[in-house]
Amino acid sequence: MSPSPSYLALHRSGELAARVEAARKALADCALCPRACHVNRFESLEGHCRTDARPVVSSYGPHFGEEAPLTGSRGSGTIFFTSCNLHCVFCQNWDVSHERLGSPVSERELGAMMLDLQARGCHNINLVTPSHMIAQILAGLLDAADRGLSIPIVYNTGGYDLVSSLQWLDGVVDLYMPDIKFFDSAAAARYLGAPDYPDVVRAAVREMHRQVGDLVADADGVAVRGLLVRHLVMPHDLAGTPEVMRFLAREISPNTYVNLMDQYRPCGHACRSPEIARPPTPAEFEQALEACRAEGLTRLDRDVGRGRRHRWVIQ
Repeated sequence: MSPSPSYLALHRSGELAARVEAARKALADCALCPRACHVNRFESLEGHCRTDARPVVSSYGPHFGEEAPLTGSRGSGTIFFTSCNLHCVFCQNWDVSHERLGSPVSERELGAMMLDLQARGCHNINLVTPSHMIAQILAGLLDAADRGLSIPIVYNTGGYDLVSSLQWLDGVVDLYMPDIKFFDSAAAARYLGAPDYPDVVRAAVREMHRQVGDLVADADGVAVRGLLVRHLVMPHDLAGTPEVMRFLAREISPNTYVNLMDQYRPCGHACRSPEIARPPTPAEFEQALEACRAEGLTRLDRDVGRGRRHRWVIQ
């Protein structure tokens, strides 16, 4: 039998409701992400994310293109939030993250989306680009838990998260899935608009692992708790893959579950920067794989390679 999602105990004790109230108050002087805009989000759309105190959703539904431990046989219940606290020049979801395609919803409507995904059989609630919506997510989750939500929560993030905000989610999130994009501050400044990203993401991933540990699955191979890290291989090793793998193996866990992704394509404004205006070559991706092997990271895609669907096995 799978363990119960973490948030159910917090809900029963009243702690989840207390966190909702405190997080809502924090929106009046918002510093919930590393941008620390100090905007009153009850009154203004200013700040990096350009969203107010309402949840803003671009789409939701069962997703069968995520990693197999999340997708299982019935899909991962994704909720795509509008906007982002990063400004990736190569963003593959430019209309949602940069142009803010989506609609404000109430906290009750957000909770209803979660319940609908559960009713449709999804294995989990997969919160995509959630870093600027932590307070709203907690409120929507409280509403959904009041009405019977009981499947795990996935926090699917670009990795630009404050430890202090992640601590609001301790005992709430069952599965953390951060990207680690760059480990060089100059590259992070140029391509993400966030020179502090390398330090922020290191601290964030440490906190995520402290909360949930290594990835574990139920008898059907569906993930129920733990950390899964995504890393997008970039041309010219601009993402610093060897350093990222060294960090994961030596400072997080040699059993870290890693999705080494070969899907980079120049999107958004990437073609304005010649060095990222092409996909990585097969040789560059093989070098990235070798960096994983060199650090002893073995919980990797067993069928990696250009044009293949990733198959994952939890060991």
